[in-house]
Amino acid sequence: MEEGKMSWTVADAVDYKGFPADKSKTGGWVTAALILGIEISERLSTMGIAVNLVTYLVGTMHLPSAESANIVTDFMGTCFMLCLLGGFLADSFLGRYLTIATFSVIQSLGTGLLSVSTRLPQLRPPPCDATKNVCQEANDLQMGVLYLCLYLIALGTGGLKSSVSGFGTDQFDEKDTKERTQMTYFFNRFFFFISMGTLLAVTVLVYIQDGVGRSWAYGICCLSMLISITIFLSGTKRYRYKKRAGSPIVHILQVIAASIKKRNLSYPSNIAFLYEDRSESTRIHHTPQYRFLDKAASRVEGDDEETADGKPAPNPWKLCSVSRIEEVKMMIRLLPVWATTILFWTIYAQMMTFSVEQATTMERTMGSFQIPAGSLTVFFVGAILITLAVYDRLIMPMCRRFRGTEGFTNLQKIGIGLALSVMGMAAAAITEKRRLSVARSHSASATVPMSVFALIPQFFLVGAGEAFIYTGQLDFFITRSPKSMKTMSTGLFLTTLSLGFFFSSFLVSVVKNFTSGKNGNGWLADNINQGRLDYFYGLLAVLSAMNLVAYLACAAFVKPQPQPTALATEKNSSLDDKC
Repeated sequence: MEEGKMSWTVADAVDYKGFPADKSKTGGWVTAALILGIEISERLSTMGIAVNLVTYLVGTMHLPSAESANIVTDFMGTCFMLCLLGGFLADSFLGRYLTIATFSVIQSLGTGLLSVSTRLPQLRPPPCDATKNVCQEANDLQMGVLYLCLYLIALGTGGLKSSVSGFGTDQFDEKDTKERTQMTYFFNRFFFFISMGTLLAVTVLVYIQDGVGRSWAYGICCLSMLISITIFLSGTKRYRYKKRAGSPIVHILQVIAASIKKRNLSYPSNIAFLYEDRSESTRIHHTPQYRFLDKAASRVEGDDEETADGKPAPNPWKLCSVSRIEEVKMMIRLLPVWATTILFWTIYAQMMTFSVEQATTMERTMGSFQIPAGSLTVFFVGAILITLAVYDRLIMPMCRRFRGTEGFTNLQKIGIGLALSVMGMAAAAITEKRRLSVARSHSASATVPMSVFALIPQFFLVGAGEAFIYTGQLDFFITRSPKSMKTMSTGLFLTTLSLGFFFSSFLVSVVKNFTSGKNGNGWLADNINQGRLDYFYGLLAVLSAMNLVAYLACAAFVKPQPQPTALATEKNSSLDDKC
């Protein structure tokens, strides 16, 4: 009887009471669905604010165009950078469940305060004086309250985003064939829910912001997150919880510290002399690359210290196992690809800033209905969904039939995404050159007589690029990292988004400073009809083309992984039918 009971428990997971998790009472699709609700609300709030924030900063707070764009990109960059903080707290102290619950509340608090701040007239400057053509910029207090709201939201987003996908996969047992297959589908649905949350944000929520009021839209975001938190907490007794294994950041620092302390030691004559504390089945075998780190596994006098029970044990800051060192090496090997994917997210940032500002100057009416400028990003999200559908239903079956593989490799996906971003910026430069020509020939008109649908190519190309690069990056960073550092590798992936947004802010500031003439316009003028945004887009196209060449050079040195064969796919498909 005891043996039968044990077969229904998950080896490395516990229930809410700390007992081994019972498969029949915990985990599975039901609990994973409760967690996905948090992700939908997070996307609804973050993207609903970001895609239309530049119009609020320029039109209501009366800030310059370039400064407004930088505020948006800094906000988004901070959201993703704080994923590292959330991952560290989850791995070291709180666990994923408490991390999600805590930071979800923080995000809902931020959106609630933003709803109030956009409602109160004291927290925004007076409307522009049309007779004198004078606009008063927001003062320090008004901007301070806005920053407080935005960065509370960024803190909440970063904290919970690092744990949502991980806690979702915790609900499936990797050692169970059926549940492992279900977990694969969870990743597909996870990205689908991200896209659906973004789609709702750029359509329904942006329309409410422009048509009804921003305070109502942000209030809906707050209410949505509170409902999702309630649903999330309702599954407390049914979740599976993984035991914390310590922070990967600490493990990396231990290897670095030990190797620096022993930098003057000679390399051992035989790698068999290096310290190892794992069993043969779980250890990672030594590789000759980055040999300077191997010195951390050389045992010398003083490496051991007395534990609480009086027995000597290695001090992890002085002596590290070969497996621990190899985990650090695996993370280092991710860095070249990591560095060459940052620029894509700089291009992505333009879709939420300058591209939206372009839309505000163009003809946006369809009959009696005026399309909100922020809603143009629906074509961006639409491109993602269409690309994913075409890849799943057309490209993958063709690859199975003609190549016997499961579609493109993760490195190929990243390369395709980068190539599409180059074409997207080239298309944006051409379209902006046309728009400027029309705008200057109709200088008396407030609205440029050019359809806003001319912006579709740049939205579609960059959106299709995101579909490839996001799934390719996520797959690359998860499959190439050690098991004990999955959260760390996911955080590393998300920092490419963060640094891409921050680099966008830096690049905008540099270009504005270097191109502004005596009249202060330059490429990125406060009035884009008086600037040369097409030159800026052209610069990004050139930089991204150079980055693509650098990426291809880095990818050429990455050791290829074996791809799933068509036979393996057929087995999984038959298994899926049974599930």
